[in-house]
Amino acid sequence: MEEPTRHNVSIGGRRLSCLDFGGHGQPLLALHGHFGEGSTFTRLARELGPDWRVIAPDQRGHGESERAEDFSRDGYVSDAAAVLDHFGVTDTVVLGHSLGGVNAYQLAARHPRLVRALVVEDIGAETDDDLSFCLAWPDRSPTRAALMEALGGSARYVADAVREYADGWGLAFEPRDMVASQRQLNGDHWGDWLTGGCPALLVHGRHSNVLSSRHAKEMVERRARARLVELATGHTVHETDPAGFAAVVRDFLEDL
Repeated sequence: MEEPTRHNVSIGGRRLSCLDFGGHGQPLLALHGHFGEGSTFTRLARELGPDWRVIAPDQRGHGESERAEDFSRDGYVSDAAAVLDHFGVTDTVVLGHSLGGVNAYQLAARHPRLVRALVVEDIGAETDDDLSFCLAWPDRSPTRAALMEALGGSARYVADAVREYADGWGLAFEPRDMVASQRQLNGDHWGDWLTGGCPALLVHGRHSNVLSSRHAKEMVERRARARLVELATGHTVHETDPAGFAAVVRDFLEDL
């Protein structure tokens, strides 16, 4: 697979950065979770190619994209719609992990002509989490090693978001933005999940501390044309079991 191309999408004067993994396959929009960025789907893009062309933005306030004034539900959804418009894509598959999963099914509910199918990775129709622990993370460290040591057990979750800046090593997001974003993500989103009839795959990490098996099963029972696959992972299914995740996604896509 060739190296992805980075595009800048202008949204109201704000820059949103996207990775286009290229090829002539059908487009698939991939939306990452909090602390992440589009590059987290590099392995998936390789596994799905050449049949699928993965487009993976760094969502607002993450990665190479600029910060936004707000992290509202409407903001994230309008960003995703703008990315599809930039690439001239409609009627596409949208995949999302965690934050990105809610963004994906809300995009499908609010812009049904844009979405032909959904893949939602380990997030529910009700969300209630608190990311305030990240406020204790250092703003800058003199070396990458020092930053990773200061992050402790959290380092493995944000390793790809580490950057070298003029004043030292830091993260490619503002922790206070992540806290604000999660607060606006929390809530009851059943209305969006149950709106629309496009096929949906829910991939659940059996050991997840974010989505319970009971809630995952209720989601597919209540939504038409939805299926559930559980893998022996935690919350970040696509990173913990990349081959297994790609296999279940590929199986779902082949049935469309």
